[in-house]
Amino acid sequence: MAQPGDVLSFLDMCQEEGGNLQRGMNYHLRGGLSVILMSLRPGAPYNDQIADKGNVLIYEGHDAVRVQGGSDPKTIDQPMRTAGGTLTQNGQFFYAAVDFNHGRSEAELVKVYEKIKDGIWVYNGLFRLVDAWKEKYQGRYVFKFRLELNEANGAANKPTSREIEHVRIIPTAIKIEVWRRDEGRCVVCGSQDNLHFDHIIPYSKGGSSLIASNIQLLCARHNLAKSDNIE
Repeated sequence: MAQPGDVLSFLDMCQEEGGNLQRGMNYHLRGGLSVILMSLRPGAPYNDQIADKGNVLIYEGHDAVRVQGGSDPKTIDQPMRTAGGTLTQNGQFFYAAVDFNHGRSEAELVKVYEKIKDGIWVYNGLFRLVDAWKEKYQGRYVFKFRLELNEANGAANKPTSREIEHVRIIPTAIKIEVWRRDEGRCVVCGSQDNLHFDHIIPYSKGGSSLIASNIQLLCARHNLAKSDNIE
C-alpha cells in the first residue's frame, strides 16, 4: 500500500488502485475510496491549489468532454450532469460534499496523487472531502472542492511514527528540485525503483518540508532502514 511521499509510475499508480486512471476524478474505486489526480506544474489544465502548509487542497473540477465540432470545453461551464442526465464526476463529488455538510454521511475519503513530471507521480496521502461550490472564473463557472488532510490516514488505521513524519505535503517546486538534484535515484544506492521523498530531519522532529536541503530520494529498502532516525 502506498505511503505519503511514495513515487510511482503511472502504471504502478493504476496497479495500486486496481484500474486504469484515465481521468483525473474517480469517484468510488476499489474499496470504496475515491481518487483524484492533481498537478501544480506550469501549464497544468486545472487550477489546483495547496493551502495551510499542505493540510488543505482546493481542487478544481473537470471540463466537459470535447466533442468534434462543439464548443471549446474551456469556454463553457463545467458540467454537473451528462447530456443523458446522469451525474458527472463533478456532480458525484459535489453531492458527496453536500451530504457531508448536511450530516447525511461521513466525509468522502479521497486518495490524492500529484504529477511531478510526465509518467511520474507522488502519493500525497488520504484526504477528507469537506466542501464543494461553484465559482465564476474567466467567464464561466467551475467547480471547487475543499479536501482536508485525514490525519489518522483512515479511521481504522492509527498512523505509525513513519506515517506521521510525512503528513505534510512537500511543495511541488521542492519535489521537482529534489527529483532533478538526485537524478531520480536513491541517494544511497542509486536505485530508480520504489522511490520515496524522505525528510532528512523527520517532520515529527522539526524537519521542514519547505526546503530542498531537508528532502532526499530514498528507495524503499533504505527508507525503511532509516525509519524516523535523524542521521
